[in-house]
Amino acid sequence: MADAPALYLGLMSGTSADGIDVALVAFDETHGRTHATLRAARTCAWAPALRTRLVALGQGGDCHSLDEFGTLDVQVADAFADAALALLDEAGVAPGQVRALGSHGQTVRHRPAGAALDGRHPFTMQIGDAHRIAERTGIATVADFRRRDVAAGGHGAPLLPALHAALLHDAREARAVLNLGGIANVTLLPAHGPVRGFDTGPANALLDAWCERHTGAAFDASGAFAASGMVDAALLARLLDEPWFALPPPKSTGREHFHLDWLQPRLDAAHAPRDVQAALLELTARTVADALRAQQPGTRRVLACGGGVHNPVLLARLAAHLPGVAVESTAAHGVDPDFVEAMGFAWLARQTLLGLPGNLPEVTGARGPRVLGAIHHA
Repeated sequence: MADAPALYLGLMSGTSADGIDVALVAFDETHGRTHATLRAARTCAWAPALRTRLVALGQGGDCHSLDEFGTLDVQVADAFADAALALLDEAGVAPGQVRALGSHGQTVRHRPAGAALDGRHPFTMQIGDAHRIAERTGIATVADFRRRDVAAGGHGAPLLPALHAALLHDAREARAVLNLGGIANVTLLPAHGPVRGFDTGPANALLDAWCERHTGAAFDASGAFAASGMVDAALLARLLDEPWFALPPPKSTGREHFHLDWLQPRLDAAHAPRDVQAALLELTARTVADALRAQQPGTRRVLACGGGVHNPVLLARLAAHLPGVAVESTAAHGVDPDFVEAMGFAWLARQTLLGLPGNLPEVTGARGPRVLGAIHHA
């Protein structure tokens, strides 16, 4: 009788900080390949005041004191633990049935080139005390996945291309998996050849922030605000002139680079808010399309996931920039687009427990494969 698939939990909150995604995933090995089945998932909202503070930190703000930093570390951990326990309760699964929990934490700063951008002191920082999560849930908790890759000379991101390849590769065509979170990133899956991946630039981080400032809504539902505006070609050109876009992979970025203070100097008083929203959406579509044309011109299919998959205006503009390329949700291939990243951190926890690498050096730029994260036993 075959062993039951092992259960893992993955918890993720991205640069948008729009909620904590938690996924219960069953992993098994069949014919030499890893298979992942999403057993249950949910998104838990941040407490509004805590989210506001995390967003401010993520886009370059400073902590007022070490006391505040320590308190935030615990508050994030409690929110993650609450999310994990709520999902297990809904699913009728006891904590003791879960092999391990992979916690991404909340990124508050990502500086793979160092704070001075000179490469001398690279770092990345995610908070959410894993000791407390393990204590609260009674589940072995694996966390702090990105820093080992950075210590090995990598960007610490993206970390999920290996999972994308396992779930979505097809030897009949070149594909790209596009995660439209706060920042957009792509995984390049050629029909034959090495997997690559990198960030392409801003996605929901700028779109959500501008929408919230001018409409009060936390995000642009279905892209309606952007669709009501017109793209100003001169403004778009100024946005595209950002030097980061011209950097070759491997590369990564975050909200600390692309935020409203980055946008403001590129605007003038004549721009209506809806037209700026339209330009920001076009910026995301253009930078993704430009990156794909440059790095994998033979791409035949783009499989989108993340919050931006629910923005039909964004997907339509991306398709317009990629004629002949199918642009569709990962849902069309049996992978829930809202929980790909949370599933990925369940997979990374499994890799760590098995003593297997979680990074792809050709993606992150690290000096070699590394086992990522630290294990905090229950």
